[in-house]
Amino acid sequence: MNKDAAGLSAMLATMGALHFAAPKPFDSIVPRSLPGSPRTWTYLSGAAELAVAAAVAHPRTRRAGALAAAGLFAAVFPANVKMAMDWRHASPAKRAVAYGRLPMQIPLILWARRVFSD
Repeated sequence: MNKDAAGLSAMLATMGALHFAAPKPFDSIVPRSLPGSPRTWTYLSGAAELAVAAAVAHPRTRRAGALAAAGLFAAVFPANVKMAMDWRHASPAKRAVAYGRLPMQIPLILWARRVFSD
């Protein structure tokens, strides 16, 4: 497995596992407009990240996994927007984290695209 695919898979697996090990921070950024419990969405997104990590890790499913990763990175953007809005009056450090997450989706999507193209 090349370094891009290995790194992407590891990052997705780590984040997916964190959704189950420490769900509260993820619950807090689930957009209120989504139906049901925030915890359900936290677990669903964590499971999706773990599934995509496994797909990226396996050579036969790597391209599909990379495409799914790009879609996942785009799909979680509303949660990052919610976090930025919720933290707009927080400390400068928290605001920096929240606002810094917004443009990070672009390099993540480009990373998935590189894995798709390899």
